[in-house]
Amino acid sequence: MAETTAHTTTVIGVGGAAQTTDMVLNIGPQHPSTHGVLRLRLVLDGERITSAEPVIGYMHRGAEKLFEARDYRQIIVLANRHDWLSAFSNELGVVLAVERMLGMEVPERAVWIRTLLAELNRVLNHLMFLGSYPLELGGLTPIFYAFTERECLQQVMEEVSGGRMHYMFNRVGGLKDELPAGWTGRARQAVAAVRGRMGQFEDLVLGNEVFRARTRGIGVLSPQDVHAFGVSGPIARASGVDFDLRRDEPYLAYGQLGDVLRVVTREAGDCLARFEVLLEQVTVSLDLADACLDRLAELPPGPVNQRLPKVLKAPEGATYAWTENPLGINGYYLVSKGEKTPHRLKLRSASFNNIQALSRVLPGTLVSDMVAILGSFFFVVGDIDK
Repeated sequence: MAETTAHTTTVIGVGGAAQTTDMVLNIGPQHPSTHGVLRLRLVLDGERITSAEPVIGYMHRGAEKLFEARDYRQIIVLANRHDWLSAFSNELGVVLAVERMLGMEVPERAVWIRTLLAELNRVLNHLMFLGSYPLELGGLTPIFYAFTERECLQQVMEEVSGGRMHYMFNRVGGLKDELPAGWTGRARQAVAAVRGRMGQFEDLVLGNEVFRARTRGIGVLSPQDVHAFGVSGPIARASGVDFDLRRDEPYLAYGQLGDVLRVVTREAGDCLARFEVLLEQVTVSLDLADACLDRLAELPPGPVNQRLPKVLKAPEGATYAWTENPLGINGYYLVSKGEKTPHRLKLRSASFNNIQALSRVLPGTLVSDMVAILGSFFFVVGDIDK
Protein backbone atom coordinates (compact mmCIF):
# COMPACT_ATOMS: atom_id res chain seq x y z
CA MET A 1 0.00 0.00 0.00
CA ALA A 2 1.06 3.61 -0.42
CA GLU A 3 1.59 5.71 2.67
CA THR A 4 2.25 9.44 2.77
CA THR A 5 3.87 11.86 5.17
CA ALA A 6 4.51 15.55 4.71
CA HIS A 7 7.37 17.91 5.50
CA THR A 8 6.50 21.60 5.75
CA THR A 9 8.98 24.31 4.85
CA THR A 10 8.44 28.03 5.48
CA VAL A 11 9.52 30.36 2.67
CA ILE A 12 9.78 34.12 3.25
CA GLY A 13 8.69 36.05 0.17
CA VAL A 14 7.80 39.64 -0.71
CA GLY A 15 4.24 39.21 0.45
CA GLY A 16 5.19 37.55 3.73
CA ALA A 17 5.54 33.95 4.83
CA ALA A 18 4.21 31.14 2.65
CA GLN A 19 4.26 27.47 3.39
CA THR A 20 5.20 24.77 0.88
CA THR A 21 4.84 21.07 1.54
CA ASP A 22 6.95 18.19 0.25
CA MET A 23 5.04 14.92 0.32
CA VAL A 24 6.88 11.69 1.08
CA LEU A 25 5.14 8.79 -0.66
CA ASN A 26 5.99 5.19 0.18
CA ILE A 27 5.25 2.82 -2.68
CA GLY A 28 5.31 -0.66 -1.21
CA PRO A 29 6.76 -2.85 0.12
CA GLN A 30 3.59 -4.65 -0.94
CA HIS A 31 2.06 -2.75 -3.82
CA PRO A 32 0.75 -3.88 -7.22
CA SER A 33 3.24 -1.72 -9.11
CA THR A 34 6.43 -2.96 -7.47
CA HIS A 35 6.91 -6.48 -8.94
CA GLY A 36 7.13 -7.92 -5.46
CA VAL A 37 8.35 -6.89 -2.04
CA LEU A 38 10.16 -3.69 -3.02
CA ARG A 39 9.69 -0.28 -1.44
CA LEU A 40 10.21 3.03 -3.16
CA ARG A 41 10.45 6.15 -1.00
CA LEU A 42 9.46 9.10 -3.18
CA VAL A 43 9.58 12.78 -2.28
CA LEU A 44 7.02 14.73 -4.31
CA ASP A 45 6.57 18.34 -5.23
CA GLY A 46 2.98 18.25 -6.36
CA GLU A 47 2.84 15.57 -9.07
CA ARG A 48 6.55 15.63 -9.75
CA ILE A 49 9.12 13.36 -8.09
CA THR A 50 12.04 15.27 -6.57
CA SER A 51 13.92 12.31 -5.12
CA ALA A 52 13.57 8.54 -5.09
CA GLU A 53 15.15 5.90 -2.89
CA PRO A 54 14.76 2.15 -3.53
CA VAL A 55 14.50 0.44 -0.14
CA ILE A 56 15.50 -3.22 -0.44
CA GLY A 57 16.02 -6.22 1.80
CA TYR A 58 12.46 -7.33 2.53
CA MET A 59 13.06 -10.73 0.89
CA HIS A 60 16.66 -11.26 2.02
CA ARG A 61 17.27 -14.96 2.68
CA GLY A 62 21.01 -14.95 3.22
CA ALA A 63 21.83 -17.17 0.22
CA GLU A 64 25.50 -16.17 0.26
CA LYS A 65 25.85 -17.30 3.87
CA LEU A 66 23.95 -20.52 3.19
CA PHE A 67 26.42 -21.31 0.40
CA GLU A 68 29.10 -21.70 3.08
CA ALA A 69 27.18 -24.51 4.81
CA ARG A 70 26.48 -26.59 1.67
CA ASP A 71 28.88 -28.68 -0.39
CA TYR A 72 29.57 -27.97 -4.03
CA ARG A 73 26.74 -30.20 -5.22
CA GLN A 74 24.19 -28.72 -2.83
CA ILE A 75 24.83 -25.04 -3.53
CA ILE A 76 23.28 -25.41 -6.99
CA VAL A 77 19.82 -25.73 -5.42
CA LEU A 78 20.31 -22.36 -3.70
CA ALA A 79 21.91 -20.64 -6.68
CA ASN A 80 19.03 -21.15 -9.09
CA ARG A 81 16.41 -19.51 -6.87
CA HIS A 82 17.35 -15.86 -6.42
CA ASP A 83 16.20 -14.97 -9.95
CA TRP A 84 13.39 -17.47 -10.39
CA LEU A 85 12.93 -16.48 -14.03
CA SER A 86 16.55 -17.35 -14.89
CA ALA A 87 17.13 -20.51 -12.86
CA PHE A 88 19.18 -22.37 -15.46
CA SER A 89 21.50 -19.42 -16.01
CA ASN A 90 21.96 -18.91 -12.25
CA GLU A 91 23.03 -22.49 -11.57
CA LEU A 92 25.24 -22.39 -14.68
CA GLY A 93 27.30 -19.53 -13.25
CA VAL A 94 28.01 -21.42 -10.05
CA VAL A 95 29.14 -24.63 -11.75
CA LEU A 96 31.36 -22.63 -14.14
CA ALA A 97 33.12 -21.06 -11.14
CA VAL A 98 33.64 -24.44 -9.44
CA GLU A 99 34.85 -26.04 -12.67
CA ARG A 100 37.34 -23.21 -13.13
CA MET A 101 38.69 -23.80 -9.61
CA LEU A 102 39.06 -27.50 -10.39
CA GLY A 103 40.61 -26.88 -13.81
CA MET A 104 37.96 -29.19 -15.23
CA GLU A 105 37.13 -29.61 -18.91
CA VAL A 106 33.46 -30.29 -19.63
CA PRO A 107 32.52 -32.68 -22.49
CA GLU A 108 31.80 -30.86 -25.76
CA ARG A 109 28.28 -32.23 -25.95
CA ALA A 110 27.48 -30.81 -22.51
CA VAL A 111 28.87 -27.40 -23.55
CA TRP A 112 26.51 -27.16 -26.51
CA ILE A 113 23.49 -28.40 -24.54
CA ARG A 114 24.22 -25.85 -21.81
CA THR A 115 24.36 -23.08 -24.40
CA LEU A 116 21.08 -24.21 -25.94
CA LEU A 117 19.23 -24.39 -22.63
CA ALA A 118 20.68 -21.06 -21.48
CA GLU A 119 19.21 -19.36 -24.56
CA LEU A 120 15.83 -21.05 -24.13
CA ASN A 121 15.84 -19.87 -20.50
CA ARG A 122 16.67 -16.35 -21.74
CA VAL A 123 13.61 -16.39 -24.01
CA LEU A 124 11.40 -17.57 -21.14
CA ASN A 125 12.68 -14.73 -18.96
CA HIS A 126 12.13 -12.08 -21.64
CA LEU A 127 8.65 -13.29 -22.54
CA MET A 128 7.54 -12.85 -18.93
CA PHE A 129 8.53 -9.17 -18.94
CA LEU A 130 7.28 -8.59 -22.49
CA GLY A 131 3.86 -9.75 -21.33
CA SER A 132 3.74 -8.18 -17.88
CA TYR A 133 5.02 -4.72 -18.84
CA PRO A 134 2.06 -3.81 -21.11
CA LEU A 135 -0.21 -5.19 -18.38
CA GLU A 136 1.13 -2.59 -15.96
CA LEU A 137 0.27 0.13 -18.47
CA GLY A 138 -3.31 -1.12 -18.88
CA GLY A 139 -2.91 -3.59 -21.75
CA LEU A 140 -4.34 -6.97 -20.73
CA THR A 141 -4.09 -8.93 -24.00
CA PRO A 142 -0.27 -9.21 -24.49
CA ILE A 143 0.27 -11.32 -21.39
CA PHE A 144 -1.92 -14.08 -22.83
CA TYR A 145 0.20 -14.12 -25.99
CA ALA A 146 3.41 -14.14 -23.93
CA PHE A 147 2.28 -17.02 -21.75
CA THR A 148 1.22 -19.03 -24.80
CA GLU A 149 4.76 -18.78 -26.14
CA ARG A 150 6.26 -19.44 -22.72
CA GLU A 151 4.25 -22.63 -22.35
CA CYS A 152 5.51 -23.85 -25.70
CA LEU A 153 9.10 -23.60 -24.48
CA GLN A 154 8.31 -24.65 -20.92
CA GLN A 155 7.18 -28.03 -22.19
CA VAL A 156 10.56 -28.86 -23.70
CA MET A 157 12.44 -27.46 -20.68
CA GLU A 158 10.30 -29.53 -18.35
CA GLU A 159 10.80 -32.65 -20.44
CA VAL A 160 14.57 -32.39 -20.38
CA SER A 161 15.02 -31.38 -16.73
CA GLY A 162 11.89 -32.44 -14.86
CA GLY A 163 11.31 -28.90 -13.55
CA ARG A 164 9.30 -25.94 -14.75
CA MET A 165 11.00 -23.22 -12.73
CA HIS A 166 14.01 -24.59 -10.79
CA TYR A 167 15.57 -26.92 -13.31
CA MET A 168 18.52 -28.35 -11.32
CA PHE A 169 19.95 -29.71 -14.57
CA ASN A 170 23.52 -28.41 -14.30
CA ARG A 171 26.12 -30.40 -12.42
CA VAL A 172 29.77 -29.73 -11.68
CA GLY A 173 31.42 -31.30 -14.70
CA GLY A 174 28.44 -31.24 -17.04
CA LEU A 175 24.73 -32.01 -16.91
CA LYS A 176 22.42 -34.28 -14.94
CA ASP A 177 21.37 -36.51 -17.86
CA GLU A 178 21.54 -37.00 -21.60
CA LEU A 179 18.74 -35.48 -23.67
CA PRO A 180 15.59 -37.64 -24.03
CA ALA A 181 15.14 -39.50 -27.31
CA GLY A 182 13.63 -37.23 -29.96
CA TRP A 183 13.91 -34.15 -27.73
CA THR A 184 15.96 -32.06 -30.16
CA GLY A 185 13.23 -32.41 -32.79
CA ARG A 186 10.56 -31.26 -30.34
CA ALA A 187 12.78 -28.38 -29.22
CA ARG A 188 13.26 -27.29 -32.83
CA GLN A 189 9.49 -27.34 -33.37
CA ALA A 190 8.95 -25.24 -30.23
CA VAL A 191 11.54 -22.67 -31.34
CA ALA A 192 9.96 -22.44 -34.79
CA ALA A 193 6.47 -22.04 -33.30
CA VAL A 194 7.53 -19.19 -31.03
CA ARG A 195 9.46 -17.47 -33.81
CA GLY A 196 6.47 -17.68 -36.15
CA ARG A 197 4.19 -15.89 -33.70
CA MET A 198 6.52 -13.17 -32.39
CA GLY A 199 5.51 -10.88 -35.28
CA GLN A 200 1.95 -10.87 -34.01
CA PHE A 201 3.14 -9.94 -30.54
CA GLU A 202 5.29 -7.11 -31.90
CA ASP A 203 2.39 -5.67 -33.90
CA LEU A 204 0.09 -5.96 -30.91
CA VAL A 205 2.30 -3.99 -28.54
CA LEU A 206 4.60 -1.75 -30.58
CA GLY A 207 1.77 -1.02 -33.00
CA ASN A 208 -0.31 0.40 -30.16
CA GLU A 209 -0.12 4.17 -30.14
CA VAL A 210 -1.11 4.38 -26.46
CA PHE A 211 1.79 2.11 -25.46
CA ARG A 212 4.25 4.16 -27.50
CA ALA A 213 2.94 7.42 -26.02
CA ARG A 214 3.36 6.10 -22.48
CA THR A 215 6.95 4.91 -23.07
CA ARG A 216 8.67 7.12 -25.69
CA GLY A 217 10.96 9.70 -24.07
CA ILE A 218 10.05 8.51 -20.56
CA GLY A 219 12.63 7.41 -17.98
CA VAL A 220 15.76 8.16 -20.02
CA LEU A 221 18.89 6.50 -18.60
CA SER A 222 22.14 8.00 -19.87
CA PRO A 223 25.24 5.93 -20.73
CA GLN A 224 27.09 7.82 -17.97
CA ASP A 225 24.59 6.61 -15.38
CA VAL A 226 24.79 3.09 -16.78
CA HIS A 227 28.51 3.05 -16.00
CA ALA A 228 28.13 4.87 -12.68
CA PHE A 229 25.63 2.37 -11.27
CA GLY A 230 27.03 -0.76 -12.92
CA VAL A 231 23.86 -1.32 -14.92
CA SER A 232 24.11 -4.20 -17.38
CA GLY A 233 22.10 -6.38 -19.72
CA PRO A 234 19.17 -5.17 -21.86
CA ILE A 235 18.76 -1.97 -19.81
CA ALA A 236 22.36 -0.91 -20.46
CA ARG A 237 22.22 -1.84 -24.15
CA ALA A 238 19.03 0.21 -24.57
CA SER A 239 21.11 3.24 -23.54
CA GLY A 240 23.72 2.58 -26.22
CA VAL A 241 26.23 0.68 -24.06
CA ASP A 242 27.33 -2.05 -26.47
CA PHE A 243 28.54 -4.74 -24.08
CA ASP A 244 27.61 -8.42 -23.97
CA LEU A 245 29.78 -11.06 -22.30
CA ARG A 246 28.67 -13.70 -24.80
CA ARG A 247 30.53 -11.75 -27.50
CA ASP A 248 33.13 -9.76 -25.53
CA GLU A 249 34.37 -12.53 -23.21
CA PRO A 250 32.89 -15.73 -24.63
CA TYR A 251 32.11 -18.74 -22.45
CA LEU A 252 30.36 -22.05 -23.20
CA ALA A 253 30.03 -22.29 -27.00
CA TYR A 254 29.43 -18.59 -27.69
CA GLY A 255 32.90 -18.15 -29.13
CA GLN A 256 31.84 -20.43 -32.01
CA LEU A 257 28.55 -18.61 -32.59
CA GLY A 258 29.91 -15.22 -33.61
CA ASP A 259 28.19 -15.38 -36.98
CA VAL A 260 24.80 -15.86 -35.27
CA LEU A 261 25.15 -13.81 -32.10
CA ARG A 262 24.01 -10.23 -32.62
CA VAL A 263 24.12 -7.70 -29.78
CA VAL A 264 20.93 -5.62 -29.81
CA THR A 265 21.31 -1.95 -28.85
CA ARG A 266 19.33 1.27 -28.93
CA GLU A 267 20.41 4.86 -28.31
CA ALA A 268 17.31 6.49 -26.78
CA GLY A 269 17.65 4.92 -23.31
CA ASP A 270 13.93 5.34 -22.59
CA CYS A 271 11.21 2.87 -21.61
CA LEU A 272 10.38 2.15 -25.24
CA ALA A 273 14.02 1.41 -26.11
CA ARG A 274 14.31 -1.03 -23.22
CA PHE A 275 11.20 -2.88 -24.38
CA GLU A 276 12.44 -2.97 -27.98
CA VAL A 277 15.80 -4.41 -26.94
CA LEU A 278 14.11 -7.13 -24.92
CA LEU A 279 11.79 -7.99 -27.81
CA GLU A 280 14.57 -8.16 -30.41
CA GLN A 281 16.78 -10.21 -28.11
CA VAL A 282 14.14 -12.95 -28.17
CA THR A 283 14.71 -13.33 -31.92
CA VAL A 284 18.50 -13.46 -31.42
CA SER A 285 18.17 -16.13 -28.72
CA LEU A 286 15.92 -18.22 -30.95
CA ASP A 287 18.56 -17.97 -33.70
CA LEU A 288 21.23 -19.11 -31.24
CA ALA A 289 19.03 -22.01 -30.13
CA ASP A 290 18.64 -23.16 -33.73
CA ALA A 291 22.42 -22.94 -34.25
CA CYS A 292 23.00 -25.07 -31.14
CA LEU A 293 20.49 -27.65 -32.33
CA ASP A 294 22.28 -27.79 -35.70
CA ARG A 295 25.61 -28.35 -33.96
CA LEU A 296 24.20 -31.05 -31.66
CA ALA A 297 22.90 -32.91 -34.71
CA GLU A 298 26.47 -33.05 -36.04
CA LEU A 299 28.13 -34.21 -32.81
CA PRO A 300 28.67 -37.94 -32.27
CA PRO A 301 27.16 -39.54 -29.18
CA GLY A 302 29.22 -38.97 -26.08
CA PRO A 303 29.18 -38.24 -22.36
CA VAL A 304 27.49 -35.16 -20.92
CA ASN A 305 29.29 -35.12 -17.56
CA GLN A 306 32.52 -35.98 -15.80
CA ARG A 307 32.94 -38.68 -13.18
CA LEU A 308 33.46 -36.97 -9.83
CA PRO A 309 34.80 -38.25 -6.51
CA LYS A 310 32.30 -39.08 -3.78
CA VAL A 311 33.48 -36.04 -1.79
CA LEU A 312 34.18 -33.08 -4.07
CA LYS A 313 36.73 -30.59 -2.77
CA ALA A 314 37.96 -27.51 -4.62
CA PRO A 315 41.64 -26.64 -4.24
CA GLU A 316 42.62 -23.70 -2.07
CA GLY A 317 42.40 -20.39 -3.91
CA ALA A 318 39.94 -17.95 -5.41
CA THR A 319 38.30 -17.33 -8.77
CA TYR A 320 35.67 -15.11 -10.35
CA ALA A 321 33.28 -16.30 -13.03
CA TRP A 322 30.72 -14.10 -14.71
CA THR A 323 27.95 -14.79 -17.19
CA GLU A 324 25.55 -12.79 -19.34
CA ASN A 325 22.30 -13.65 -17.59
CA PRO A 326 18.94 -12.64 -19.09
CA LEU A 327 18.73 -9.52 -16.87
CA GLY A 328 22.41 -8.60 -17.02
CA ILE A 329 25.80 -9.64 -15.66
CA ASN A 330 25.91 -12.20 -12.87
CA GLY A 331 29.26 -12.67 -11.15
CA TYR A 332 30.38 -15.40 -8.75
CA TYR A 333 33.45 -14.81 -6.56
CA LEU A 334 34.45 -18.17 -5.09
CA VAL A 335 37.00 -18.54 -2.29
CA SER A 336 38.06 -22.06 -1.27
CA LYS A 337 40.11 -23.29 1.67
CA GLY A 338 40.36 -26.76 0.17
CA GLU A 339 37.23 -28.06 1.88
CA LYS A 340 34.07 -29.63 0.48
CA THR A 341 32.15 -26.38 1.09
CA PRO A 342 32.98 -22.88 -0.20
CA HIS A 343 34.76 -20.63 2.27
CA ARG A 344 33.02 -17.71 0.55
CA LEU A 345 30.78 -17.42 -2.49
CA LYS A 346 29.85 -13.82 -3.25
CA LEU A 347 27.09 -13.21 -5.77
CA ARG A 348 26.97 -10.12 -7.96
CA SER A 349 23.39 -10.15 -9.25
CA ALA A 350 22.18 -8.06 -12.18
CA SER A 351 18.98 -6.73 -10.60
CA PHE A 352 20.80 -5.39 -7.53
CA ASN A 353 22.80 -2.90 -9.60
CA ASN A 354 20.08 -2.17 -12.13
CA ILE A 355 17.49 -1.10 -9.56
CA GLN A 356 19.85 1.44 -7.95
CA ALA A 357 19.68 3.57 -11.10
CA LEU A 358 16.05 4.39 -10.28
CA SER A 359 17.36 6.97 -7.82
CA ARG A 360 18.77 8.86 -10.82
CA VAL A 361 16.02 8.22 -13.37
CA LEU A 362 12.87 8.91 -11.35
CA PRO A 363 13.61 12.46 -10.03
CA GLY A 364 12.08 15.05 -12.33
CA THR A 365 9.41 12.71 -13.70
CA LEU A 366 5.71 12.63 -12.94
CA VAL A 367 4.12 10.16 -10.54
CA SER A 368 1.96 8.89 -13.42
CA ASP A 369 5.13 7.83 -15.27
CA MET A 370 6.62 6.06 -12.25
CA VAL A 371 4.96 2.72 -12.98
CA ALA A 372 6.05 2.86 -16.64
CA ILE A 373 9.67 3.50 -15.62
CA LEU A 374 9.69 0.94 -12.83
CA GLY A 375 8.28 -1.80 -15.07
CA SER A 376 10.84 -1.11 -17.79
CA PHE A 377 13.75 -1.90 -15.47
CA PHE A 378 12.97 -5.63 -15.71
CA PHE A 379 14.09 -6.85 -12.29
CA VAL A 380 13.31 -9.76 -9.99
CA VAL A 381 13.13 -8.85 -6.31
CA GLY A 382 14.80 -12.08 -5.19
CA ASP A 383 17.73 -11.20 -7.45
CA ILE A 384 18.04 -7.86 -5.64
CA ASP A 385 17.87 -9.24 -2.12
CA LYS A 386 19.63 -12.58 -2.66
